[in-house]
Amino acid sequence: MSAIVKALPVTPISAIGKAYGGGFVTGVTVENGQRYLNITAGAAHELKGAWGARGVIIEGAGSFTDSRSNTESMAAAGSELAQKVLALEIDGHTDWAIPARDVQELQYRHLKPTSEENYCWGRDGDNPNSLPIGLLYTAELPAQTMLPAFQDDGAEAFSSSWYWSSTQRSANYAFTMDFDDGYQFYDDKDNELRVRPVRRELIID
Repeated sequence: MSAIVKALPVTPISAIGKAYGGGFVTGVTVENGQRYLNITAGAAHELKGAWGARGVIIEGAGSFTDSRSNTESMAAAGSELAQKVLALEIDGHTDWAIPARDVQELQYRHLKPTSEENYCWGRDGDNPNSLPIGLLYTAELPAQTMLPAFQDDGAEAFSSSWYWSSTQRSANYAFTMDFDDGYQFYDDKDNELRVRPVRRELIID
């Protein structure tokens, strides 16, 4: 992984949505004391498919932050969707992955396509692994993104539908998110949902 240029601030809120590293800046997560800049692929690289087989626990697919490790574990267990994501090459970058649960939350928080009220239940929006730490959603926050390209019908907008994360919930389920209203839940692994790939880069001071 290449280091982020020092010109990017620790929390690059002003850079959210800017083209970088084969996609668009999404936000920062923290893992084992290290900070990572997460980058979301453009809409042209969305995929759709089943997460994997029901009834099977996949070792190594439980991280809330390490999208790549989760996706590699899924692919090794036979997930065609994960294999397709790992095969992506965008602007010379080949380290794409299905976003882990807390990486996916950043996609919604910063790139929310709709003006719908947020679904406020359970842990929706709570993200202890982001920088700054994500708080529980309210009906109004996060608001629709100010970035025209990611708003409804924009060229890079998320669909107002469910997306897979790469974070496994159990033998039968994996975590999902509804990009219409931010509802964070889980679904049967053999259902076909959308995926918006991500990659990350280590931030070095």
